Amino acid sequence: MSSRRVDRFARFETRTVEVVEWIRRNQALNVAMADHIEMSPRDWVREQTEEILKKGTTDGVEILDRPIVLLTMTGAKTGKQRYVPLMRVEHEGRYLIVASHGGAPEHPSWFFNLKANPAVTLQDGDKVLQLTARELDGAEREQWWQRAVDAFPPYAEYKEKAGRKIPIFVVE
Repeated sequence: MSSRRVDRFARFETRTVEVVEWIRRNQALNVAMADHIEMSPRDWVREQTEEILKKGTTDGVEILDRPIVLLTMTGAKTGKQRYVPLMRVEHEGRYLIVASHGGAPEHPSWFFNLKANPAVTLQDGDKVLQLTARELDGAEREQWWQRAVDAFPPYAEYKEKAGRKIPIFVVE
């Protein structure tokens, strides 16, 4: 083998080792971050979040057979970071967050956190983005609501069941 080929192989091997080490560090960082971020008290939400952190991606983690994103937001009262896995509704690089609470008559607890602190981190697959949430109203709200129902048809039922206007936020 020529010295030139050996050198190229050595560089490739070194780069491969660097990538593998980066992946291990990133997974360790995800686990370490979980120690500093408040996990949900609900078992099924906590289990989903732990699975995402372990895998390093939201891919393959679903709610009712639908893809999800993982939001990290700041608590309104405590200032603690909190993980919230939610349905994935995406359009042209923008995301919709629906405060449906499964059609419950009250807003989900994270709604108040998002209103107080709209800066969020959103993970979609292995892509992590720093974004800002903005509550929608009017025609823009109606357009995004239809996208939400298209992505997850039970939202239409939740709207009827809730007895309240379900807040929705575009995250961009």
